[in-house]
Amino acid sequence: MPATATSSGPLPTNPSALIDGRPLRVLVAHNRYQLPGGEDAVFEAELALLRSAGCEVGTFETSNAGIDTWRARISAATGATYSFEGRAGMARAIARFQPDVVHVHNLFPRPGPAIFDACLAAGVPAIWTLHNFRLACPQATLFREGRSCHDCVGRLPFAAVAHGCYRGSRLGSASVAGMIAFHRLAGTWRRKVSRFIVLTEFARSVAIEAGVPAERIRVKPNFARDPGSGERERCGAVYVGRLSAEKGVMTLIEGWRSVGDIPLMVVGAGPERLALQRIAPPNVRFLGQLPHDDVLKVVGQAQALILPSLCHDNFPLSLVEAMASGTPVIASRIAPLDMLVRDGVDGALFTPGDPADIARTVVRLFGQPALLRQLGLGARESWARAMEPQANLAQMLSIYREVCAP
Repeated sequence: MPATATSSGPLPTNPSALIDGRPLRVLVAHNRYQLPGGEDAVFEAELALLRSAGCEVGTFETSNAGIDTWRARISAATGATYSFEGRAGMARAIARFQPDVVHVHNLFPRPGPAIFDACLAAGVPAIWTLHNFRLACPQATLFREGRSCHDCVGRLPFAAVAHGCYRGSRLGSASVAGMIAFHRLAGTWRRKVSRFIVLTEFARSVAIEAGVPAERIRVKPNFARDPGSGERERCGAVYVGRLSAEKGVMTLIEGWRSVGDIPLMVVGAGPERLALQRIAPPNVRFLGQLPHDDVLKVVGQAQALILPSLCHDNFPLSLVEAMASGTPVIASRIAPLDMLVRDGVDGALFTPGDPADIARTVVRLFGQPALLRQLGLGARESWARAMEPQANLAQMLSIYREVCAP
C-alpha cells in the first residue's frame, strides 16, 4: 500500500491553500474499484483540482484487484473490520509525507476504518467523503429486492444478515454488518474522523441516522470541469452507469419499446448487460465501458441523459457532467435525484420503476425540441451555480482549514 507524493510547484495564489505561509499538504486515500466508476473519477478530479490550487498532494492508494471470487470477497469483508495492515500502511504514508490533513474516499474493503487510528496517533485530522450509504447499509445502496430499503438505517444492520444483502451471502453480510457495528459502538465515527463530507442533504440525514455527529458533517456536491456547451448537433438519449438492478436500466429498456424511433445509447457494464441486450429494441445501442473522454463526448452529443434509478442514487457524476455539457437530465422521482433535477427547469422527473411513465415523459419532451434546448440551458446554469470546479475547490479548502486551524 504505497504512498506517493506530488509537489505543487509555485506557491499558491489562493490564500486558503496556504497554512503558515506554505502550501497545504493533503494526503488523499482511496481504494480503487475493479470496474472504474464515479468514485474513482471523483478521486482523480479532486486530486487535479487540489494540485491546480497549489496544494502539495500525496496519495495512499489500494485496489480491489484480485478480489474476484466469493471466497476472496468474504475474506476481504471480514478483514475490513480492523486491518492492522491498513493501519500500518497509513502510518507509514503519514510519516513519509507529513500531511496537514488526510482526506479519505473509498476505504472498503481495504484498507478499512483502522486507518483513522493511524491518523489519530499521528495527530493528523482526517476527513472522509461518504460517496455511498455503507455506514447505514452493508449493501451501500439502501436497496433490496427491487425496492428502496431502510431496514438497517438508524439501527445496527443485522437485518442485512438475514437477507444476505451483501453479494447475496449471509456470511459476507455478517462480516460487513460486523464492521459497521464495531466501529459505531467503538466511537470511530464520533471520535476519530474530524469531518465527513456528504454529497446531498438526503445523504446528510442518512449519515446522522447512522451515528455520524451532525456537527461534523459538511455537504459538498460532486463537480465537473467545463466541457463547453456551444451549439452542436445532438441526437437521442444516453444512459451512463452500471448495468445492475438498482440502477433501473431494465425498466428503462422496457419503456424504450414505446418511444418510437428515438435512439438510446447505453454506456457502462454490469451483470444485467446480456439480459438487457436480449430485450432491447433496435434503436438501443450498447457501447460498453468507455474511456472518460469518450463518455463526455457521447453525453455532450445527446439531447438528454436518462437516470432511471430505483435506488437512492447518491449524486451520480454522469448527472453533473451532463449538466456541465448543457444536456438536460430525465430522472426517477426518488431522493436525492428529485432534489438535484428541477422538473421543468433543467430536466424532468418520472415515476421510478414505471416503464410507461418513462415512455410518456420521453415522448413528450422529444416531441418539443425547443423545450429540450431550454432545459439544456437550465442544466448548464445549474452546473455553473453549484457544480463547477472553483466553487467546489473553495468548499473543500474551507473544510480543510476548519480541521487544520490551531
